[in-house]
Amino acid sequence: MRWLLAAAVLGWAGAVSAQLFSDPEVRRRIDELRQEQQATQQRIDARLAAIESSAVERRAILDLAGQIEALRADLARSRGQVEVILNQLESAEKRQKDLYVDIDTRLRRLEQVREQAAVAPPEKPPADASPSAAENKVYEAALNQFKLGNYSAAISTLQGLLVTYPESKLAPNAQYWIGMGYSGQRDYKNAIAAHQKVIATWPTDAKASDAMLSIASSQEAMGDKTASQKTLQGVLAKYPGSPAAANAKLRLAQAAKR
Repeated sequence: MRWLLAAAVLGWAGAVSAQLFSDPEVRRRIDELRQEQQATQQRIDARLAAIESSAVERRAILDLAGQIEALRADLARSRGQVEVILNQLESAEKRQKDLYVDIDTRLRRLEQVREQAAVAPPEKPPADASPSAAENKVYEAALNQFKLGNYSAAISTLQGLLVTYPESKLAPNAQYWIGMGYSGQRDYKNAIAAHQKVIATWPTDAKASDAMLSIASSQEAMGDKTASQKTLQGVLAKYPGSPAAANAKLRLAQAAKR
């Protein structure tokens, strides 16, 4: 009986199963469920892909933001460097302009002194006081080169004057203008050396104080403001009554206000 009952149950279950799977409505419902599962899986996959894409985009945005910030920093540094260079150029141009004005002023002053000497010469000049015509000619040629801005030619002409006429009364002036020629070329080391030679060789000559003042200008042009101020103080101490001392005093006062 048990075997018969079991066989009957299995037969009934099989019949039910066959009937279920053969029912079109049930099959349609199963297909719909499968399609819904597939659609759900597709949505899940699409969402996961979107999340991954969004994360990649965020990383790309962060990287781009970092690059932009680095570029901004580089730009700021570049702007700072440009401002420093512009300030240096402005300072160099101002020093060069001041040098041209100083040279022109000294040349005009020298011409005025010569004109006054020609109008009212000394009553009893020493026999060896005046330079020869040849010396004056060479000296004038050098000063004309200065006026034209031909500093190299002026230096060579003055050096030739010193070689040909080493005892000339124009020697201190020639050596001084050699130094000014080097300043015009922005060769401040040689300018200082030339002016130091004026002070060492002709310490009592009027050009000695001017040479010392020019040394201070060269030191300032080289960026050594401490040495420049010390030299200006030396002008006041060594040549207190000279026009150079008045100029040095004015420059020290201006430096104190900065």
